[in-house]
Amino acid sequence: MKNLKLFAIFLSIFGMLACKNDVEDEKYSEMEISEASAALNDYFEVEFEKDVAESPMMQTQLGRKTDYGKWDDFSNKKLVQDLEQAKERQKYLKDNVEEIVLNDETRLSYRLFKQEVENEIADFEFRFHNYPVNQMFGFHSQLPAFLINMHRIDSEADAKAYISRLNGIPKAFDDVIEGIKLREQNGILPPKFVFEKVLDDSQNVIKGKPFTNSTEASVLLDDFKTKVSKLDLSQSQQRELIAEAEKALVKSVKPAYEKLIATMEDQQQRATSDHGAWKFPKGEAFYRNRLKRITTTDLTANEIHEIGLVEVARIHGEMEAIMKKVGFKGSLQDFFEFMRNDPQFYYANTPEGKEKYLNEATSLINTMKGRLDELFLTKPKADIIVKAVEPFREKSAGKAFYQQPAIDGSRPGTYYANLYDMNAMPTYQMEALAYHEGIPGHHMQIAIAQELDSVPMFRKFSRYTAYTEGWGLYSELVPKEIGFYKDPYSDFGRLAMELWRSCRLVVDTGIHSKKWTREQGIDYYKQNTPNAESDCIKMVERHIVMPGQATAYKIGMNKIVELREEAKVQLGNDFDLREFHDVVLLSGAVPLNILEEMVQEWADSKKS
Repeated sequence: MKNLKLFAIFLSIFGMLACKNDVEDEKYSEMEISEASAALNDYFEVEFEKDVAESPMMQTQLGRKTDYGKWDDFSNKKLVQDLEQAKERQKYLKDNVEEIVLNDETRLSYRLFKQEVENEIADFEFRFHNYPVNQMFGFHSQLPAFLINMHRIDSEADAKAYISRLNGIPKAFDDVIEGIKLREQNGILPPKFVFEKVLDDSQNVIKGKPFTNSTEASVLLDDFKTKVSKLDLSQSQQRELIAEAEKALVKSVKPAYEKLIATMEDQQQRATSDHGAWKFPKGEAFYRNRLKRITTTDLTANEIHEIGLVEVARIHGEMEAIMKKVGFKGSLQDFFEFMRNDPQFYYANTPEGKEKYLNEATSLINTMKGRLDELFLTKPKADIIVKAVEPFREKSAGKAFYQQPAIDGSRPGTYYANLYDMNAMPTYQMEALAYHEGIPGHHMQIAIAQELDSVPMFRKFSRYTAYTEGWGLYSELVPKEIGFYKDPYSDFGRLAMELWRSCRLVVDTGIHSKKWTREQGIDYYKQNTPNAESDCIKMVERHIVMPGQATAYKIGMNKIVELREEAKVQLGNDFDLREFHDVVLLSGAVPLNILEEMVQEWADSKKS
């Protein structure tokens, strides 16, 4: 009933305002602007709640326990339903909203919402241009990771909801398998290398008790037992719940994984070693569209490629200066080899070495926390913790990543470090990695966005990769400007991370636009960076299954630095870095062109 009233108010206000706008220079009262803006924001909230109601997993991420025993709908039918919903929203905005009648904050929300809807409609033709099961983020690893990291068990009912989700995996996987087969019919099949990794990860989920006679519990059973053991229940109640979970694992989870594995093994026989998006139907158009979405710019593949080459050359020059500073004799390639192999830069590949890495990463983040007042006026309330990537997915997962906190404060933000191969986690990169994934990087940006009171909910969860990852990479640079990276090797590590992101511009466009092979991409990284070969292989394989995504980092960082330097020139002594960071962060994630407008408006207001 409340929602119907909101719509009625909204329609009446905008019906009236649409008539007024027949005269272009019509002036609106503060009350009219306030009412129109409030009505549109109410609409945004209604639509956000519709999306949440359709996503049990989003509900869980928000800390809600409605539909707690269910999964999202992964069917192809849902994609069509989403398209129709997007068209309805587009029509609603066109018929009922006059942008001129909105206050500044709501006008920005309107522009972002409208763009999201338009993009969803335009991108529908490319809905099958992806690999739902891949080594980076496939359903085979995402669903177990979701149960382990998101599904809290605070009561017996929560435990039963966990079991219900275990029993729901066959339906979820049936929908995924249908989508996989449909993609192959449309000429979209993962390359050969993906299958071995996906099959290995899938087998890992169904290893151990109760799937086999092993004395060691499987990853999901271990998680369930650990969580249930903390409940205030009798031993018999706990045993009963664990028995139910074991039954669900054997009767539901195992056959679902076996069916997925059989499907992937069948497709594996037809897979090729063509890696770029150019191999897809309308592949060139897809990649062009992908770059536009990822970078939120109109840069072409060739332009991005050239930016990468220029940045690689510049950073090599800065690295050579550090090489001289530490007194290293030899070429830059020799120095790369030294940084790759000298044991002083690596912790032991043992439980003790991994624990030492996690402790040091936590210490780096805690030290940075103590310096935030120099950089920020606004800080997040949510805390952050550091964890190792879980063993069942560490072999194929990325080097490091961030998981956002629960919006209700029930779960902190998490910086995940992948410690599977300690030779791929050199100590000289620890600082930059911790600043990127943790503070002042993703945790500052994402947690602050979630805690904003001034924006509608959809904006708290918007992700513009160039903005988000651009901020992460920019956050590696900022600590140097206040005295961090005192160790020249650590500063080399910062440059190595920036170099890595610059190489991504070259290799991503090389593979998807210039038809580079996987091996060409790996060789480029090996020749131009100090990273371990395993790093280079993983990165190229990430490019292949996530076209365009890796271009966001450097393009985004370059834009943030460019805007900052332009503002410094315009404002001189009136430039305040903390205020600049507020401008960047206090509207949530936005496209780069919108960010440019926001920074210019701030600079203009300071000048006046």
